[in-house]
Amino acid sequence: AETVRRMPLMRLVGNAGLSFMTKLSTGYWDLFDPTNGFTALEANVARELPFEKIHPRYFFETDLLFRLGILRARVVELPAEAVYGDEKSNLSELHALTTFPFLHLRNFVKRIAYSYFLRNFSVASVNMVAGLALMLFGVVFGIWRWVASIETEHVSTAGTVMLAALPILLGLQLWLSVLQHDVSMVPKVALHRRLGAVRVMRARDEDAKPK
Repeated sequence: AETVRRMPLMRLVGNAGLSFMTKLSTGYWDLFDPTNGFTALEANVARELPFEKIHPRYFFETDLLFRLGILRARVVELPAEAVYGDEKSNLSELHALTTFPFLHLRNFVKRIAYSYFLRNFSVASVNMVAGLALMLFGVVFGIWRWVASIETEHVSTAGTVMLAALPILLGLQLWLSVLQHDVSMVPKVALHRRLGAVRVMRARDEDAKPK
C-alpha cells in the first residue's frame, strides 16, 4: 500500500492500462505489474525461448510473457519494493501510446490462434467463432435496417429490432464464456520440472545407445 501511494499518478494510471492489455495479450490474468523491470527465469525454460524474436526494447517484458504463455510456463509475481527517485525515465509516453496497443493486438491475435485453433480446439474455440459470427450478423443487420428505416421513413418493428439485438447479446454471452475459460487456463504447473525430466530421460537414452 505504501509503495502504491508513492507511485506517480501517471505511472499508476499507465500501469493499470498496460496491465489489462498485458492480461489480454499474454493470458496471464493473475499478474498485475508485469513491466516493473524485475524478471527472473529458470534456465531450462530460458533455453526454450526464441530470444531473437522477442522485442528488444521497452516491450521486452510483455513480449517475454507472451512467449512464456505460448510455452505454457507458470509465472508468479514476487514482492518487490519500488523506489522512485528524481531520475527521469527514458520511455516516451507518446511512443508507448502509439506503439504498445498495436504490439498487444498482434500478440493477442497470435495467442488466440495458437491456443484455440492451431494447438488445441475446444468448446471455447467454437464459442469464439459462433459469438463473433452472431455479433457481426447483429451489427450488420441492425445497421442495414436502421438505414432502410431512415430512407423509407418507417419505424422498424419490435421484431426487427430484436432480430438485430438478440444475436449481439448471444454473441456477447458466448465471448464472456470464452473469457471465463481463458482466465481459468492460466498455467498452474511449473514447466521447468517437466523440461528437466525430459532432459534427464534424453540423457539416459543417449547413455544407453551402443558406442
